[in-house]
Order: sequence, then structure tokens, then C-alpha cells
Amino acid sequence: MLLEIEGLSSHYGRIQALTDVSVSVDEGELVALVGANGAGKTTLLRCLSGLQPVSGGRVLFDGQDITSASPQKRVRLGISQVPEGRQVFGPLSVEDNLRLGTVRRRGKDVSRDLDRMYTRFPVLREKRKQPAGTLSGGQQQMLALCRALMSQPRVLLLDEPSMGLAPLLTGEIFDSIEILKEQGTTIFLVEQNAFAALGIASRGYVLDTGSVVLTDTGADLLRNERVKSAYLGI
Repeated sequence: MLLEIEGLSSHYGRIQALTDVSVSVDEGELVALVGANGAGKTTLLRCLSGLQPVSGGRVLFDGQDITSASPQKRVRLGISQVPEGRQVFGPLSVEDNLRLGTVRRRGKDVSRDLDRMYTRFPVLREKRKQPAGTLSGGQQQMLALCRALMSQPRVLLLDEPSMGLAPLLTGEIFDSIEILKEQGTTIFLVEQNAFAALGIASRGYVLDTGSVVLTDTGADLLRNERVKSAYLGI
């Protein structure tokens, strides 16, 4: 396994946000974590990025224990996160935002990768000199995704990529995620839109009030009556 989460717990003060969470992501696999708002999905990703303290369990990356590693070290190892809410650098140009994603590459030529990102989302090429803050929500999500890919990550963490997007744009973003999966990118997708996430996932986990309550293939979770009732509105 490339990414292993073993019995992870985390607290905000006295409040326990995660309890004994175990998740694994193999190289080249797309794994989805779904659950309602407040289930602890973003907290788990923050633990993986080194932004949230872990109070129990451990995180392994390619067999190496990184539970106490700094966020900077995790980025150098190849962990890249697309944060909830996009969080692009608004005053900077689209292209400067993309170049910021190459920091761990120590100044290597990035023009070929820029061309790939612009080919993936042509609107970013058209607006490459504009401040990122002037983009629409959907365009900012495209930019945040491409910025993460510019670091050439070994695993891509996606936090609620469909948040605040119209259905048409949500479909476009998920089409791009599926293409990345087909190209062999390792992806851990955290998403409230269970139908979209499980529809493209190799495997999935359901998180409820900080604990994993179900795990199966994406297709089988979509057929699971409990998942249908709680997360698909069926």
C-alpha cells in the first residue's frame, strides 16, 4: 500500500473528531471517503497533510511512518492536497498559482507541465495572466487541481472538489478526476457527493461521526441499502 492509515484518532481540545480510523490506498488506485457534513472527512485529510495533530494511531507513506512529519516533508515525499474551498492565491495570476505548485521540484523546467494543464483546461490558458481571484468558482477548482498536479505528486488528496459548483461543472471536474485515475494517478477523494465519488472509485469508505462504518468497492457501496438511504436519498 502506498498510503496506510492505521487506527487514527484526533481531537480538537476535548472533542474527539476521529476515532480509530483505518484506511488504505494502493498505488494507482482511486479511493473515496464519503460522509455527511461534520463526519470528520476534512479532519482526516488535515491529519494526512500534517496540519492537524494525531492523538492515536499512525500514518504510513510507502512504508515510512510519517505520523509526526512536518507538512513540508510530506509535500517533498509526494503528498499533495487540493483543499476544501479551492484556496487559490487571489491576487496572483493563474500562471503564478500553477508555478507555486512546483516548489518541491527545485526549479526544474515546468513549461511542458504548464502546457499539459492548459490542454486539460483551456480556459486556464485563456486567463493565465489574470488574477486567480477573478475566476469563477469552477475555474478556481480547475486551477487548484492543476496547481496540485504541478508538484507531480505520488498521491493526490482531494477535499470536496464539488463543493459550491453547479451540476455541469461538477460533472466536468469528476470527468477530469476519472481521467487522472485512468492515467494511473493515486487519488484519495473526500467528498460529500457520495453518488459521484463512489461512481468512479475503486474502493470506498463511509465515515460517520469520526469512525469508518462501511467499506467496500465503490460499486457495491452504491448498491448498499444503508448508503442509499443515508447518502443518496434513495
